[in-house]
Amino acid sequence: MKRTAIVTDSNSGITQSQGKEWGIFVLPMPFLINGEQYYEDINLTQVQFYEKLRSDAEVSTSQPVVGELLAFWDKILQEYDDMVYIPMSSGLSESCNTAKMLAQDYNGRIHVVDNQRISISLKQSVFDAQAMLKAGMSAEEIKAELERTKFDSSIYISLPTLKYLKKGGRITPAAAAVGSLLHLRPVLQIQGERLDKFRMNTVTMKAAKAAMIDGLRNDLKTRFAALAENGELSIAVAHTENFEKAKEFGKELQGIFPEIPFTACDPLSLSVACHIGPGALACAFIRVWKEK
Repeated sequence: MKRTAIVTDSNSGITQSQGKEWGIFVLPMPFLINGEQYYEDINLTQVQFYEKLRSDAEVSTSQPVVGELLAFWDKILQEYDDMVYIPMSSGLSESCNTAKMLAQDYNGRIHVVDNQRISISLKQSVFDAQAMLKAGMSAEEIKAELERTKFDSSIYISLPTLKYLKKGGRITPAAAAVGSLLHLRPVLQIQGERLDKFRMNTVTMKAAKAAMIDGLRNDLKTRFAALAENGELSIAVAHTENFEKAKEFGKELQGIFPEIPFTACDPLSLSVACHIGPGALACAFIRVWKEK
């Protein structure tokens, strides 16, 4: 019987210690901070990351170094026959497409999943892959199922400031200046492969949360109605260095959507935090795989 490894990267929010505990291999993602390279959860903790972000350091994400990725894979394949590799969405980084290209040299032993997810939704895909493996599915079958259901998630994120969107070039300096003057708290959406604007005119946290809840309600009536009916939908909250508020928001959502299982209150991955800064709140509907 084949031994299949479940592999992801730290964009999933799964830490190195959690990966070891859960039997998941996690590639640490690199960041460039003031020109120096760091690796998430290796020599860069969440606390250190936010300290550098707040100090106005130049922070950017980076693709894994090819040689390091190959060495990571090779080490795993010394003990396993094949692997399901689930990196962050190809719509948010070229690392997925690079991995697909490199996997062609492994004679079908590496199955790269273009799952179009990141952070808490990517984490659920990794758990789904584990469940499928336990149910007896092959690496090929797991890849096919994860790609078939890749758009079955929706994340809404409320930001306390436009500063980091401006730094990352996602909005113009003029738009940022107007937004700051009006004290706007924009709400963004990750639905599949892109980080998009959802509601840009909210002012208070109460209004931003209401906008996110409206988004969830609409999703539940439309895209995810059948999933909820079949018990295949979960709800989660996430944050960027804003745990207490996230906990409160999670309880609020559980009261609004009591029929949907609540699965997580997690930090957003640093690759997302890099573009939105600290103090953000997020909520999500995410499909959960169930054996038929």
